[in-house]
Amino acid sequence: MSVPRSVALERTLYTLTAPVLAAAPNLFADSPVNTVVQLAGAAGVGGWVLAYKSNEPGTGRKILRWSPLVAAAAIDVAARNTIGWGPYCLDALLAAGWAAAGLLVMPFSRHTRRRHRPALAAPAFAPQLQPAPEPSPAQPDDGADTFTRQVRQLWENRGLPGRTIVVKATPHPGMPNDLSLLLRATEAGRPISGLTDDAVAAAFGVDASDVRIEEVARQYGREGGPGWKEVHVTPDLNERRRKAPTDHEWWADRIGQAGGPVPGSEFVKKVRDPGRKVTHYIAQVPDDMGEPRVNQHTLAAALKTKYDEGRLFVTVDGSQVLVSLWDTSPLAQVFPATRELLTPDKDGRWVTGYLGNGQPARNRVYTDRGAAHGLFVAPSGGGKTQLMALHVAADALFGAVVMLATEAPDEKTAALGKHTARYGIGALYMIRLLRVLDALMEIRGEMVWEDGRVHDWDPGQPGCPYRMLSAYLDEFLSAARDGEYGAEIMDLAEGVSVKGRKYGIGIKVAGQSIYVQDGFTQLLCENLRENCIPVVLKVAPKKVGEMFKALGISSENTPAPLPRSFSPAEAGRIERVMRGEPEPPSDSNTGGAGWIVEAKQPDVLRTLFMDFKAGIDGYFPDTIATLTDHEIRELEARDLWFDWTEPPRPGEFGPEPTDDEYGDEDAPKKGGGKRRSGGGKSAARRDAVTSPRQALEAIKNLSGV
Repeated sequence: MSVPRSVALERTLYTLTAPVLAAAPNLFADSPVNTVVQLAGAAGVGGWVLAYKSNEPGTGRKILRWSPLVAAAAIDVAARNTIGWGPYCLDALLAAGWAAAGLLVMPFSRHTRRRHRPALAAPAFAPQLQPAPEPSPAQPDDGADTFTRQVRQLWENRGLPGRTIVVKATPHPGMPNDLSLLLRATEAGRPISGLTDDAVAAAFGVDASDVRIEEVARQYGREGGPGWKEVHVTPDLNERRRKAPTDHEWWADRIGQAGGPVPGSEFVKKVRDPGRKVTHYIAQVPDDMGEPRVNQHTLAAALKTKYDEGRLFVTVDGSQVLVSLWDTSPLAQVFPATRELLTPDKDGRWVTGYLGNGQPARNRVYTDRGAAHGLFVAPSGGGKTQLMALHVAADALFGAVVMLATEAPDEKTAALGKHTARYGIGALYMIRLLRVLDALMEIRGEMVWEDGRVHDWDPGQPGCPYRMLSAYLDEFLSAARDGEYGAEIMDLAEGVSVKGRKYGIGIKVAGQSIYVQDGFTQLLCENLRENCIPVVLKVAPKKVGEMFKALGISSENTPAPLPRSFSPAEAGRIERVMRGEPEPPSDSNTGGAGWIVEAKQPDVLRTLFMDFKAGIDGYFPDTIATLTDHEIRELEARDLWFDWTEPPRPGEFGPEPTDDEYGDEDAPKKGGGKRRSGGGKSAARRDAVTSPRQALEAIKNLSGV
């Protein structure tokens, strides 16, 4: 039997030291050996003290380890104080006893190797082979691979969740903790009903969100149906998906999920346009889900922006969805007008501005039904005059005759009037213009074309004897509520909106409202919106719903109000509050921003900007188109072509009252008779009350105030 090296060394040390320990004090009293033995004994005593004071276990073992040194020092002291070798050779006996005790106990080597030696008198156990686990009756051995057998053992140890057994387990490459399980019910012919995400998650020690249970379709050579389930446990995949998702995963988790901004949508592709600084996301909704449903507010939050910033725009085309996210809001930009953009193409279309998705927004000077009308709605400061100037320039560049009447003068309208055939101010001027339009429908209806026949106006048919005419009526509702001329103005505008398109005559109505209750008639509103592309700018949030309802837009297509500013909020508000500083002024940059209503869905746009301060002559042709000589002669014959800024002519608005009639309190006021160019329809319309203001005027007329 081999002896450890430390044991043999310690035994040899005791054997060699015992004679020296006995002889040194007797032969050489002052030998250095005695000093060394005494110092070793002192070290042993110090070891005892430290072992006694220590709070660690093994104090007795440490004291026993230092005992040979202390005993050797004691024997050396005794041998030096005895006479000779002492009685009965006591010095030699003590040294021999010290060596024998050391050989038996061996305190140094034994206590040093306490963790590596077997217990004293403990027999060594023979190695035992563990019996292989017997196959489970629930999951018999079918020759499955090692991974499947390991998962089966785990599944059984967890109590067969949902009363199922593992048919096959498949690890996911590159994902150490991900796997897929094919399960079936423990009892053949029974459906799996108690298997839940929580039960599977508890079996594998993962979160329930990392478990997905799917149905199993029947395949060739394998059953399917309710007695089978496929389970995917993917903690690694989900962790990676949370930290670094792909575009498809991000869209599915944040956008297309149930209850998300575009529920049911599937990501198609992402396109970055560095030149225009916009990112496009294209998604598809399954055909069986119908038209995509988009919640733009939650979509903005998912894209880490705010709806009020005006950076996010959504375009729906059938089952496809285009989400455009701009670096900065395109509605906050200024798009300068140019003569090229304002010139109509062969189809009569020209660029009015740009949509939120970057597309050019186009209007038209004519339609397939004749001359186009116009409808511009905006509050004061909303960009209405700018929009009207763009239309005037487009009509002029098309070669049309343009006339402009406004209820009140302003700087921009006056500059615009220099480029029109006729321009004037006030309700009187507007009614004279409308009378001319009414008469021109009759005149043009009798003008013969080059082929010798009379046709409805068509820009694509050659030989037309007259030009298209566009009449702009600014602040129309204010003029239509005029006490003397308002009723006839509304009556004439309604008539031109019905028949004017056939004679190349379009009226462009601009105002702050299109509500019937504000003075608009339902017929006029319908005719205008059906024969034009309305533009609505900067509507107050509370009026958006009513405004688009008046334009025939359904409630589901009614847009959300535009923000009060498209500029991002300036950072550092907390610091300004702490310093007691005021907030910076808000940048009101929504002038010219609004909606263009060409189809059932209004689109957000920003109109082109025409710089009046720099001059607008460059936007217009060099010559101003006018009526033909024949038209002017016919109008003069009807006493309608003269300076419309003159005061009312005698008999222009009915027969002049006699002196006796002036004294009669019930005599009609000036303008109460029939107009020269028509019958008595306007008088009846003048008495109609369609607004509170007209009711007040009627009361004043009745009371003679």
